Amino acid sequence: MNYLVLISGTILIIVFSWFFSIKEKRYHGVTRFFVFESILVLLLLNYRVWFRDPFSLHHIISWILLFGSIYPGLAGYLLLKRKGKSEQSFENTTALVKSGIYGYIRHPLYCSLFLLGSGIMFKDTGNLQLIIGAINLVAVYLTSRIEEKEMLSRFGDSYRQYMGETKMFIPKIF
Repeated sequence: MNYLVLISGTILIIVFSWFFSIKEKRYHGVTRFFVFESILVLLLLNYRVWFRDPFSLHHIISWILLFGSIYPGLAGYLLLKRKGKSEQSFENTTALVKSGIYGYIRHPLYCSLFLLGSGIMFKDTGNLQLIIGAINLVAVYLTSRIEEKEMLSRFGDSYRQYMGETKMFIPKIF
């Protein structure tokens, strides 16, 4: 593993977490650090096998997950940017966004990060990669739950109603 890239990436993730969440007392940034860190570690573990044996089952699953991560991440980000009426950073919204992809799932950005991490993990499914993939899953879930508490305190009953109308990550399922 390239430790210089790991250390540099970790520092960047810490800075990002501080300026976009923790400084604003949005503590989902603490668990989100582990989401980004797990993706970074998976990438460093698996970049050497990225295109090796491209038509094997695990690589096909990997590419499906990687390409599947694009839409929820892009659609979620653009809707938050356009309709969230953010103050300072795009995630510090003042309006509850319930249209587009947010009409189906509450956390498209975290769904995207989970799909991205899983796609990278499937490039080489060794024991260490599976453990880090599980850490990514747990971190995404915990980040979402913490952010939901923050949204409940910000938007109150309208967010509670929204939670009843949508699922966390997969429409009509979860």
